[in-house]
Amino acid sequence: RADIKMDYKQLKVWDLKLSDAGIYTCKYGSHEVHTSLHIFKLTISSDGHFLQNEVPELILMQNSSSPQPDLSITLFNSNNNRVTTELQRKTHQKYIVNLKKLEAMDSGTWVCQVRSDSPLLNHNISFAVKVLGFQNPDLERKYATVDSPVILSWHLNAQKIKWKAGFTGQLNWIQQEGANAHELLDFNVTAQGQLHETKKSSNFLFEIPERKPEIIIKVKLPKVDFNHSGQYQCQLEYQGRHAQSKIELVVMKVSANPDGPLSSGANMTLTCQVSGPLPPNAYLRWERVNGTNMEVKNSRQREVKLEVNISAAGLWSCHLIEDDDRKISLHYHVEEAPVWINYIIIGASVGGSLLVFALGCLCIISGISWQRRMQRAKRMAQARQNLLENRTCQCQQ
Repeated sequence: RADIKMDYKQLKVWDLKLSDAGIYTCKYGSHEVHTSLHIFKLTISSDGHFLQNEVPELILMQNSSSPQPDLSITLFNSNNNRVTTELQRKTHQKYIVNLKKLEAMDSGTWVCQVRSDSPLLNHNISFAVKVLGFQNPDLERKYATVDSPVILSWHLNAQKIKWKAGFTGQLNWIQQEGANAHELLDFNVTAQGQLHETKKSSNFLFEIPERKPEIIIKVKLPKVDFNHSGQYQCQLEYQGRHAQSKIELVVMKVSANPDGPLSSGANMTLTCQVSGPLPPNAYLRWERVNGTNMEVKNSRQREVKLEVNISAAGLWSCHLIEDDDRKISLHYHVEEAPVWINYIIIGASVGGSLLVFALGCLCIISGISWQRRMQRAKRMAQARQNLLENRTCQCQQ
């Protein structure tokens, strides 16, 4: 592992080991020069390949001919920003350091800066960190309206960091907390960065859109149903370790009661509802397009259902507002009943009133007639009784 260049008085050693540390002496005639070789060995757990949210362990070892100096270790990430570390164990020869939880953006070349005051040392050691994960937020919320299409996407950084080893993953859908998970698709990525997907679910309507060269896991719901809401979780697996990213799909729907045209003077109830809980900074709003401020109603905090009683026809809109930003809107057109329908309704009302009045009068007349018949029958019965009594008296005489 060594080579001597006599012309330049040089000794070159390859593949240095900790045991190569010590004092090297060069003798040339009566001249003698001593050089102390101090060797560092830096190793990183998992061979520098991590999933997001994992905590790497860094081990730095040193060896020299003199007593091992007390080292100061500083780490810089790929953006040359200083990284907070936690020193787990320390001896004069071995230092074990834990890094923070990694994110996908932490991939790149890191630098370990080693310093010592006695002897004076200042040495930089470069090492590679590859973090496989999602460029999505840890929990992303996506809103959709009923019957509209929606695409859920998970962006992986595997191609960006030129990941050498393959990994597998799956996409699951959980409608509500504690419910069974439905596996939608399996996927794997080869060492060449090619993505292969296999559709698993047979009772769920979705599509796998065409993808660009980037590694993106996508599912498309061509026509969202209210029951399609819930958590869609994409999970990666590499050497028994897991990383995951969730998208919460919230679906909105509107309805009316009654759902027919709005007659003059009548009322209608419009209902706007979302499928899942809202964050504290989100709320629902009903308003009539080109209406007045009196025709605006907001929901309370965390309220997932908002009703409004209306008496004016027109275009009504329900908005889901988060941080003063309208995320989605759903419109409901309330038609005004034609004039002839109003006349029919008025006529039916008047006719009904007259019919009730006529029935009432008929009942009164029938009652009076019945009462008179009863009285007449009583009088006739009394007359017959009197006549019978008179005839009896005449026979006795």
